[in-house]
Formats: sequence, C-alpha cells, structure tokens
Amino acid sequence: MNKDDELQRMKNLGKTSAQWLHAAGIHKAADLRRLGSIEAYQAVKKRGFRVSKTFLYSIEAALQGMGWKELLDEQKAALNRKLETPDGLRTATAEETAK
Repeated sequence: MNKDDELQRMKNLGKTSAQWLHAAGIHKAADLRRLGSIEAYQAVKKRGFRVSKTFLYSIEAALQGMGWKELLDEQKAALNRKLETPDGLRTATAEETAK
C-alpha cells in the first residue's frame, strides 16, 4: 500500500481500486465524497475497467467508514436501484443508503 495515497488509506480501497479511481480522475477522498459512490463507480466503468457491484459497495462503505460486508441488504438494493435508473448519475449519499 502506498501510504501517501489517500484513497488507499480508506477502508475497502486497495491498490487496484485506487488505481481505477485515479484513472477516472478521482485522486482524493474529498473527490470521492463529492462525487458519491454511484458517480465514482460509473466514472471507473466508463474508463473500460470491468468492475463488479462489490466495487460499488466498497466505495459506498468506504465513504461511510465501514467494511463493504457491513452494508445492509437494503443499502445495497438502494444503490442498485439508483444505478439502474435513468438519473443514475445522481449520487447516493450516506444518508440515503442508510435508510
């Protein structure tokens, strides 16, 4: 792990995840918070990386400071719904997915 890489210091985000985010122009935790999990996931996917829903859950959980396996099924379902809607670029905030 690169200790200087702010993204790698976030829970759930390792070297590969951080590299994907960097390639999408997301370099700092503040960038990730500003975009939210949905938009960050889509930005990485648009760069051609084969990302799974687990990557989406990992980003959301990182923003909430928890492990991705700690996300409730309802939170995952809310993320999936937002990802599949026409306005999917709308960010999923921690408050929305915590409901």
